[in-house]
Amino acid sequence: MKSAVIVFPGSNCDRDIAVALEQASGKKPHMAFHKDTELPDVDVIAVPGGFSYGDYLRCGAMAAHSPIMKVVKERAAKGVRVVGICNGFQIITEAGLLPGALIRNKSLKYVCRTVGLRVETTDSDFTRKYAKGQVIGIPVGHGEGNYVADDETLKRLEGEGLVAFRYTALPGQSADQANPNGATNDIAGIFNAQRNVLGMMPHPERAFDPLHGNTDGRAFFDSLVETLS
Repeated sequence: MKSAVIVFPGSNCDRDIAVALEQASGKKPHMAFHKDTELPDVDVIAVPGGFSYGDYLRCGAMAAHSPIMKVVKERAAKGVRVVGICNGFQIITEAGLLPGALIRNKSLKYVCRTVGLRVETTDSDFTRKYAKGQVIGIPVGHGEGNYVADDETLKRLEGEGLVAFRYTALPGQSADQANPNGATNDIAGIFNAQRNVLGMMPHPERAFDPLHGNTDGRAFFDSLVETLS
């Protein structure tokens, strides 16, 4: 499986996801800068977390217009798998690859902790190594992760099974502690209609190695490798 990681000014999780992709696939990802206008032939494009362009205007709004994003959108239209994590989710949503928007957390505070995620479907190249309904612990770190969309979009996402992950309580947590940002319908991650583009706020690359204290994110990368290698 060949992969690429997009690096913007302000990205700070690019190395993290590059390490996870390399360890899972055995191949170093191609690191592409935001000003690049072409990519090699790859199976997966990762848009990492961080604070692209300092989160000015809106999170991801400036990065969505970087030259490299034209290439990302073209590859996505051809079926290449694209995953946007945290700021990457914001970027690919601002770029029109996914519907809806990510706005300020309901608490108006930055949230950084491990949250519970329920795997809503295994019918995707990103989740097939999980079990449907499985609850996993994945770290979050964001101030603008509150997913919102109009009623018609939400109805379509729910009706077509395009919600990938949903926030849920971990053992010892109360139900009102489960959702870290107030996201509508507890949505933590969604697919596009073709299921080759995934956006999610939690960071599976931060729950990949035993040294992280949690390997619940490993199956995310193993799913891609098993499908695309």
